[in-house]
Amino acid sequence: MKVFDNKHIKNVVFVGAHRTGKTTLAETMLFEAGLLNRRGTVEQKNTVSDYHDLEQERGASVFATPLHTEWRNYKINIIDTPGLDDFIGEIISSIRVADTIVTLIGADQGVEVGTEIIWNYIDKYHKPTVFVINKIDHEKAKFDVALQSLQQLVGKNAIPIQYPHTIDGAQCIIDVLKMKMYKFGPEGGKPEKLPIPESELDKANYLHNELVEKAAENDESLMELFFEKGTLNEDELRQGIKIGMLNHEVFPVFCVSALNDMGSGRLMGFIDNVAPAATELKAEQTIEGELIEPKLEGNTSLFVFKTLYQSNLGQITFFKVKSGEVNLNDKLYNTRTGESEVLNQLYVMDGKTRHAVQKLTVGDIGATTKLKYTDTNDTLASKAECGTIKPIKFPQPRLTRAVSAVNSSDDEKLSEALKKIHSQDLTADISYSHETKETLLGTQGELHLAIINWILINEYGIEAKFEDPKISYRETIQRSSTASYRHKKQSGGSGQFGEVHLKIEPWFEGMPEPEGFSIRGKEEVDLSWGGKLVFYNCIVGGVIDARYLPSIMKGIMEVMESGPLTKSYIRDVRVMVYDGKMHAVDSNDISFKLAGAYAFKQAFLNANPKLLEPTDKVSIRVPESLVGNVMTELQSRRAIIQGIESEGGMQVLNCIIPTVELTDFSTQLRSLTQGRATYTTTFEGYSAVPSHIQSKLLEKSELETV
Repeated sequence: MKVFDNKHIKNVVFVGAHRTGKTTLAETMLFEAGLLNRRGTVEQKNTVSDYHDLEQERGASVFATPLHTEWRNYKINIIDTPGLDDFIGEIISSIRVADTIVTLIGADQGVEVGTEIIWNYIDKYHKPTVFVINKIDHEKAKFDVALQSLQQLVGKNAIPIQYPHTIDGAQCIIDVLKMKMYKFGPEGGKPEKLPIPESELDKANYLHNELVEKAAENDESLMELFFEKGTLNEDELRQGIKIGMLNHEVFPVFCVSALNDMGSGRLMGFIDNVAPAATELKAEQTIEGELIEPKLEGNTSLFVFKTLYQSNLGQITFFKVKSGEVNLNDKLYNTRTGESEVLNQLYVMDGKTRHAVQKLTVGDIGATTKLKYTDTNDTLASKAECGTIKPIKFPQPRLTRAVSAVNSSDDEKLSEALKKIHSQDLTADISYSHETKETLLGTQGELHLAIINWILINEYGIEAKFEDPKISYRETIQRSSTASYRHKKQSGGSGQFGEVHLKIEPWFEGMPEPEGFSIRGKEEVDLSWGGKLVFYNCIVGGVIDARYLPSIMKGIMEVMESGPLTKSYIRDVRVMVYDGKMHAVDSNDISFKLAGAYAFKQAFLNANPKLLEPTDKVSIRVPESLVGNVMTELQSRRAIIQGIESEGGMQVLNCIIPTVELTDFSTQLRSLTQGRATYTTTFEGYSAVPSHIQSKLLEKSELETV
């Protein structure tokens, strides 16, 4: 395969809302470059990038797929991404390694919710961006309306390079950078280059002058040339546009018909000549605070941005060369683990097709197989002490379900399958709750969950069930109570005897020591599940030997690990053991453990016990026009609103909400806001369950124990 130097490698990622034509444009660009003899279509299920059975079944992209094309001695690496934000992990990782983001917008739809969501990530990463308004020949196409919606989203820095025009039914594109008109035949392909018609000259000149001014703004020398000449030539325009793209201040707008092969060649030419190469981007930061310059000289550093499993190949590791170059059979070190890896295979991937190569240089994207110690977000380098590139940060799960195998014999298979799914998709969060004894699967939404279920069934042969996760309640008390219990058992020979009298009270930080007791000892236990147990030895006159106190406390702790209301953990209680009896022969540790446990349980049930529920601090970013709808929904979920802030044209609602109320919140929030709202959660603490809800929970708990 042809080897390209770093100046002739361009990396672009195709992003955009669902069904804006990303896969079709990628296919067309491969066809235009002569790498395909025939263009596939999504409908015919034969495109290069949507090769997975799941994608062909759905008729849409699910995974980010690397491929490449060549245009006029440039190599253009393309990553075709899904359009739905349930697969945002695929989109984010692709944005991270791309040099230029190509964002598609349908001329028939304009900016959609998906466009807005993806733009927020592009803007966060400050990446050079090109907008492509696709479907210009669609019967419902409204280019000007689509452009206006784009400029409302990103501002006037979205500057048209082209706009569509028709002459006698023929689709044309007027290019105000080259000041030419491209006229296409009914089947697209190579256009006829023509002068701009007289009727369009005023509009074209106006847009050209706007482009000149925007290009000149980004460089002092270009600004001086502009003042001197009143214009800029084509090369100067390209230079100014590139500087503006690198500064994230100019977003060129092109137009195409990907389906009918119109405008893709011109777009590829712009990517070649103007879009930045990897070596022109800023240095990569390491977690150690150092910089990795995108240069051929120096140490080799590869950043792993994607991991994939294929049944015939095993693990495929996708990476971008951040510095230096990598050769076949190179030995590299994983800077996270310190382990060494030998790259026995080196590929450029076009969907499922592998092209073996001998080396890849800085800026290029490639793949290898059968690495033992390397995962997504890892850095592979020629020296173990080289810096570790900052990892991609993926969003929190928005939907969590308890997952288990329908057939218990598949439990181990399910565990292994979930580990592999997580390694490929870090937005699929897998955890185990020791408290509820559940495996928890966090996803980005209902569709993401459905896709994982498809993979479990079709790739691993596992039938799984998904349920609402159990809520980790806590039990505590609201008043003091006393109780005593005598444990007595006689069965021939030595028996069992122990009697314990104790008092319990609600514990809170800073409370005074108990009154009316002679305190002989005190032990504070910071409970692993939160809160405290404070245990006092108040025995007078040796009625219970001190050696039995630890057994009494052990009995109390066993009850606290499985409370009498719902078998939840008990917290924030203090216990004073103040009296009891023992027997010279029959008393032993087990007797006092049981006596302590039963006495504590009786006292607990008489102390007005209360259930506590976990709560989360939730920050919701929502468009201003939809705040009312979201506030109403939050109130119905027992949320406590703490404040509202403005942030970049959005409103941020901060609130405390019971964890149980978040079970289906993401689905409802998406429905209320058409997917435009996002939120993050952090654990806040525990608060009292309202009495009517506690009654229902206790009824349910009683039914479950019957």
